Amino acid sequence: MALSLPILVLLSSLYLIAFVLAIGAERRRNTGEVVPDEYDERTFCVYGSSASTVYGLSAFAALLVSQVVVCGATRCLCPRRGITSGGGGAGGGARACTVCSFVFSWLSFLGAEACLLAGSARNAYHTKYVGYYLKKDLTSCAALRKGVFAAAAALIMISMATSLLTYWSHSRADTGGWMKHENDVGVNMADHGAHNVEFSSTKA
Repeated sequence: MALSLPILVLLSSLYLIAFVLAIGAERRRNTGEVVPDEYDERTFCVYGSSASTVYGLSAFAALLVSQVVVCGATRCLCPRRGITSGGGGAGGGARACTVCSFVFSWLSFLGAEACLLAGSARNAYHTKYVGYYLKKDLTSCAALRKGVFAAAAALIMISMATSLLTYWSHSRADTGGWMKHENDVGVNMADHGAHNVEFSSTKA
């Protein structure tokens, strides 16, 4: 299986979209401010825009689609002649690279998805508690800590690099295996043909 340019473009686009959305979610994190009620002596939390949650969930979806595309392109490393065939050298190195990059791509993918999902859920949470202004018992509002979406963005880039490496090395190992198989078949057929010619000459 040769490398497909449309698949490479699609994967790169999905990962970059997820990365940009994760960065946007980090920059638009929801923050709350304790303000007094204008009608009584109570205080409550006022929050800004919840765009960060939308960005985080959109990045989650884009990253999920990209991982599905990778699994479809590599067939989740299902046993194939190109991958499972024996032999050392470049073919064995490509197969080892495929397996290692596949494992790291899944680990980084799961980490990024966990950060995106947890960050989006936490960002959507608003403090409902109402305190008393004179007692000052409401001093802060619940908010997502800084760096959660940034960590997701970093893991997205790692997942992008390892997934593209998985696809490239899988294509190399798969193509190399089939080429070796076809060459072996050609050599066997040539030997068989030469043997038949030799047998016919001897018989004549």
